[in-house]
Amino acid sequence: MKRLKRTSSEKTSSPPGSSIGSREELRELQRIMANALFRPLTPRWGMQKTWSDGRSTKEVAAQFIKPNDRLTSFERLEIYNRQYWFRVLDCLHDDYPGLRTILGTSKFTKLAIAYLERYPSNSYTLRDLGDRLEQFLREEPDWTAPRQALAIDMARFEWAQTVAFDGPAKRSIDADDILTKSADQLILGLQPYLSLLELDYAVDDFLVAVKKSEEDGLRGEASNAVHSAPRGSRRKPVRLPKKQKVLLAVHRYENMVYSKRLEPEEYRILTALEKGETVAAACESVLSESGRTDLDWAGIIKNWFDTWAALGWFYLPS
Repeated sequence: MKRLKRTSSEKTSSPPGSSIGSREELRELQRIMANALFRPLTPRWGMQKTWSDGRSTKEVAAQFIKPNDRLTSFERLEIYNRQYWFRVLDCLHDDYPGLRTILGTSKFTKLAIAYLERYPSNSYTLRDLGDRLEQFLREEPDWTAPRQALAIDMARFEWAQTVAFDGPAKRSIDADDILTKSADQLILGLQPYLSLLELDYAVDDFLVAVKKSEEDGLRGEASNAVHSAPRGSRRKPVRLPKKQKVLLAVHRYENMVYSKRLEPEEYRILTALEKGETVAAACESVLSESGRTDLDWAGIIKNWFDTWAALGWFYLPS
């Protein structure tokens, strides 16, 4: 694995003096503290001893962190540096159990460090940590070789679950909203928390198996905790999914996250609606391309729209 070069986000600025006299000095202190937190740890999980401009980190830390009777300035700053990395790595570990299983824990941790070094957190919430992970996997295929396509599908699916969990929602339509509009005039928006995914692997079934395996492992460890020392994991490895075209809608319903498999025509109608086509245009264009002409499409499409509306997927764009 190649080590990434220092990114442009790693500044070489110097800390302000012992007192803060302006907002700009406060911003500079905030920048250098963020730089200290985001700098990757050493292979032994300690703070790097050399600053980004070649100076000693001890020298830099002493300029804006006071020592106390137990810890030096370096040691105090190191606590924050280590805890930042332990926290963000733990979050990615929890948010991406499927990707972690595909790669293995050691390889996943190395990938996570490289990803966060390239794309450090830029949000107030840890929820957004993985928002550029798919992009990183495409930019750096070596980290997931020889399973890049599977890894990307898994990362997309797991990120879609994060979006579905607490993404924003618009007011869902009701019957009164659409009574006066014909299908060739009606435009329906899809909820922002809804993700439509076209995947090459059945990662939905795979993730269910992964989570079940982890839950079974936790139950086993809990039941043995009083009677014996840990003897290592007894979990059976989860078989990786084979190639299989899967179309998914990842959404939430009554505060629970779900994934729903879609028929090809179902998926294409929804993607057409997502692009702003009218209901009539979306249905007509999809059915004209479908090779399945022996079906009762009017009844099928009515059932689809009834289900989608009941799940709250639609809103009326302003």
